Amino acid sequence: MQRIMVTGGCGFIGSNFVRHLLATDPGLSIVNVDKLTYAGNPENLADIESDERYAFRQGDICDRDFIDGVLGDGPFDAVVHFAAESHVDRSILDSGPFVQTNIVGTQVLLDAARKHEIPRYVQVSTDEVYGSLGTEGAFTEETPLAPNSPYSASKASADMLVRGYHYTFGFPAVITRCSNNYGPFQFPEKLLPLFISNLMGDQPVPVYGKGENVRDWIHVLDHCRGIEAAMRNGKEGEVYNFGGRCELQNIELTKLLLKLLDKPESLIRYVQDRPGHDLRYAIDCSKAERELGWAPQIGFETGLGETIQWYQQHADWVARIKSGEYTRYYDQQYGDRLDRS
Repeated sequence: MQRIMVTGGCGFIGSNFVRHLLATDPGLSIVNVDKLTYAGNPENLADIESDERYAFRQGDICDRDFIDGVLGDGPFDAVVHFAAESHVDRSILDSGPFVQTNIVGTQVLLDAARKHEIPRYVQVSTDEVYGSLGTEGAFTEETPLAPNSPYSASKASADMLVRGYHYTFGFPAVITRCSNNYGPFQFPEKLLPLFISNLMGDQPVPVYGKGENVRDWIHVLDHCRGIEAAMRNGKEGEVYNFGGRCELQNIELTKLLLKLLDKPESLIRYVQDRPGHDLRYAIDCSKAERELGWAPQIGFETGLGETIQWYQQHADWVARIKSGEYTRYYDQQYGDRLDRS
């Protein structure tokens, strides 16, 4: 595999994936397509901009002529599709961008990839398409899709398009689904970077409901290794789940962060729960372990400590993001609810 196109490579997971591949495969070159929405930050890849194996093209995946032009400047060995509107809370405020980018954008990519006979297409999805678990069990690749938010519904729709293209046209696609990621360069609207950055400034942290919702945490580099394994060795038409085997209630995680950052529990603010908030996610990743030879390598305690350290060392990066549009969103989402104890 010599040349791939990555969509959304300036985002959190995409930028870590680009950096991971360039660092581990000297024979590979990457073309990164990103619209540079609020979560697509060119700073995330500033350290590799001078690498002759890396090229950046700014544009919208919904723009057929643009995508056709990029893939027409081939050949490409694979397309890895990260680009998406990805925050559940924002999808509750306005689902329109999620339908447009996540569904229509995927369809545009599929058509262009078919036209240019791309030999491998990877759809990077989420465990949220499976819905919510009770207190026991785990999602497998055979779990029926039951999305519970506009965001997860848009991702499930995109996954079904990919499946349909594979079975109708023999399109060489694989789908990956992953649990909650954490690590460097994550936009601070998500739980871990939001809480870490708030606590660094002695600001309160908003915990939905009673904080009883459970998430399975995986380091972003372990996820990137999984996506790479699916890209190189995955079977066409298959789905592969990736998880960290690390389940924590949100309140457990919050109190762990307080302990690690030496902050008081008085900074916890319980806020009105998110509408339709899924209770629990857990991933059975045994198929990926068995068929792809993949396994998570970074323990949560180690990874979380390194993540906290990264945000402490990149306070300027956080400060530049937590301004302007982000501030307006934060005020709209949480408002004066953070004022109550």
